[in-house]
Amino acid sequence: MRCYPLRVGCLLGVACFLSLSWIKSFPGDGDLQMLHKRLLEVEELGGKVSKDLHIVLEQLGNMTRTANVSHLLSNTSCSNSSSSMVKQPSDDLSRQPLHQANIHLYMPHLREHPNSLVPHVALGKGRSGVTMVLGIPTVKREKQSYLTSTLSSLLSGLTSSESKDLLIIIFVAETDLDYVNSIVQNLSKNFSKEVQSGLLEVVSPSQYYYPNFSIIKETFGDSKDRVKWRTKQNLDYSFLMLYAQDKGRYYIQLEDDVFAKTGYYSDMKAFAMEPASTEWLYLEFSQLGFIGKMFKTSDLPMIAEFFLMFHKDKPIDWLLDHILWVKVCNPEKDNKHCDYQKAMLKKRYKPSLFQHVGLHSSLPGKLQHLKDKDFEKQNLFQAHSNPPAEVSSSMKHYQEHSLDRLYKGDDFMWALSPVQGDYILISFPQPIHISGYVFRSGNSKAMGDQFYNTTVEVLPSHTTAEDKLLAASITKSKQSDGSFIVIGEFNNGVAAGEIREALQPISALRLVVHSDSDVWALLSEVHIKI
Repeated sequence: MRCYPLRVGCLLGVACFLSLSWIKSFPGDGDLQMLHKRLLEVEELGGKVSKDLHIVLEQLGNMTRTANVSHLLSNTSCSNSSSSMVKQPSDDLSRQPLHQANIHLYMPHLREHPNSLVPHVALGKGRSGVTMVLGIPTVKREKQSYLTSTLSSLLSGLTSSESKDLLIIIFVAETDLDYVNSIVQNLSKNFSKEVQSGLLEVVSPSQYYYPNFSIIKETFGDSKDRVKWRTKQNLDYSFLMLYAQDKGRYYIQLEDDVFAKTGYYSDMKAFAMEPASTEWLYLEFSQLGFIGKMFKTSDLPMIAEFFLMFHKDKPIDWLLDHILWVKVCNPEKDNKHCDYQKAMLKKRYKPSLFQHVGLHSSLPGKLQHLKDKDFEKQNLFQAHSNPPAEVSSSMKHYQEHSLDRLYKGDDFMWALSPVQGDYILISFPQPIHISGYVFRSGNSKAMGDQFYNTTVEVLPSHTTAEDKLLAASITKSKQSDGSFIVIGEFNNGVAAGEIREALQPISALRLVVHSDSDVWALLSEVHIKI
């Protein structure tokens, strides 16, 4: 070891001697210039080799971190299965980190935790290869949550083939696993069919995904809270895009407080596949903010990287416009020319397919009164020719929106906030056979005013209590008070079903509210099928 410096010095001396000898072998100026040129070429080649080597080493490092993360998850999933509802799907691909080569440059804090880019897949079957992927970020709100109503709107009216060609990803943008579990419970209960089929997925970020928002610089005169809110929103959209990039052909960005027009899926698919004279970057199915923007999934890595690059600087809709500017605007020409060029990269569909309905923003204390004026008005109620009946309710209706007018097909019923024990009663003059029923609450004007924790009950015309109990046991129904039998309940604002022959004929039908509600109740459809 003592001779090591001496050996190095000797080697350097020999190298210098050989270099001088080599240079002297080129006596002419032209030869020296040729040597200089060759040295530059060697230097350039060395730079390329060094860059390639750096990329290879980084990829090897990522592979090592991924393997460690997968090993860690496989070891911890068993120990946590009994204490947490958040489960990984059987598909190992879901455990892979989000793929974005430069993300550590824009979010350096992620380097400290190797599993910071591994999404927690709470619900999902690993569906991919679909035509359209809907991305919906949702957060914990201080007031009312609109997620269930939004999903009901999106799922209502889908055909079987459309349901198989669609994936809806709910991104719970919170690191609180208890809250994530509450969302999982709610969706598993209310949308069990869609969860089991793989149509619905629920993912959430690692607890290390978000940076320290307290050190973010305030810009554009926005308050600290608003800067934090819009910065986190940029990161949420980026996460969703990176997660969805290999799930389907098109990606549509939505929010958790929208109402979808009936037939939105077929309208969007047809518009996206129309022959285009120019290549588009995105399609617009709503004029509000970032709602209803469709992108090709092949463009998502570029778009997400741009958002990540400037996530601390500007709101998401501004950044999207900047992408257009960077792509097509010439700084030497005026704004009119720039606007024209940007318009070539986006196409607007009219009328709008999505309406913003949330009043309380995810930013605490902010009220959102934004409405899309291009959204085609939906029917506020659905009229049916129902059998003759006497209708009554313990709830007080608002203005002329009474139960009687709804039953006759003239209006919707809108009542003040129900309390436990409130009811709607439909009594028939003579017992009748009823094949089925539909009760739909809420509408496009008041989507959140739905019936919650409310059952549908029938009164069979059987003369004895024994007959009623026997009928209830045969149909696996539950006995209620006053000889009524529970046959259904409201899920996602709708109660629908058939009435078994064992309970026929029916003397009366009623809705019973079992807990106090924080919102008014609007009934937009009553259909008694005979």
